[in-house]
Amino acid sequence: MPIGESWDVVDRPEAQSVVAGGSLAGLTLRTVLERDGARIMGPGWRPSDPFPILVKWLDCRERLSLQVHPPADVAKRLHGEPKTENWYVAHAAQGAQLMVGLKPGTSRAQFEAAFAGNTLEGCVRHFSAAAGDSILVPAGQIHAIGAGNLILEIQLNSDTTYRVHDWGRAGLDGRPRKLHVAETIESIAWDNFEPELVRAAPESGVIAKCDGFLIRRVMLDSGGRLTIAAGEQPRLLSVVSGSVTASAIQRDDAKGESAGRVFELGSNVLIPHSGGFRFVADSPAIVLVTEDFAGLGAPRA
Repeated sequence: MPIGESWDVVDRPEAQSVVAGGSLAGLTLRTVLERDGARIMGPGWRPSDPFPILVKWLDCRERLSLQVHPPADVAKRLHGEPKTENWYVAHAAQGAQLMVGLKPGTSRAQFEAAFAGNTLEGCVRHFSAAAGDSILVPAGQIHAIGAGNLILEIQLNSDTTYRVHDWGRAGLDGRPRKLHVAETIESIAWDNFEPELVRAAPESGVIAKCDGFLIRRVMLDSGGRLTIAAGEQPRLLSVVSGSVTASAIQRDDAKGESAGRVFELGSNVLIPHSGGFRFVADSPAIVLVTEDFAGLGAPRA
């Protein structure tokens, strides 16, 4: 059976990640946080709090629906969850596109008229997509992922989506999927016309920053090293190209490093607050490091 969406890091009542290796193999993320939350997330972490980030892979053979996620104030009124997300394009077929944000000057009245006339696509900005591109989609910004994109989505822990257009498709039951027109119109940020696509680049750097998280793209040559110090904050490492070998750094330098474990394209690693790790690229590799989630990181100037 084809799988178009995989939730790889998730801590929700309806879905749980399971640890794939090591001494905690087989345990859910919820169980791990309840048992050892302070070591993993840092001092002061409440074991009952859900993990603040959700990470998923999207294999878009067809374009996804035109949708929006609500800002915090709207989410509260509509009994949903606010959600900002970032897309990293791991692969893009020729001609693949991303649709993010309203075209400049589009008003609520024009949007409603376009919905009535089945011309909504003309209200949305289109971007060509290429491997290595990245774009932050804040809550309140209309969007859709075009066909031919393989995307790593890093988002706030939320599953509230309002769908306004589904290109006339039927769902798995053969009937059109439900639309959320009123909720979409209430959620859209009507003054946000400037989405910024971060194009693929040969250097490392920050590719996304918002109130909920920060994402760094780290480019590693073959044999290149990335060291994560212990005692700073929890982080997520996602391999989006190549592979890396991870070794735990022992607190006693004389002990050196633990035996390595290889993480390939598609892997997501939760690096605990208390653990120091070194990642060595087995060949040229690209990893994304997500940090500063839910206010857990150190203040930044």
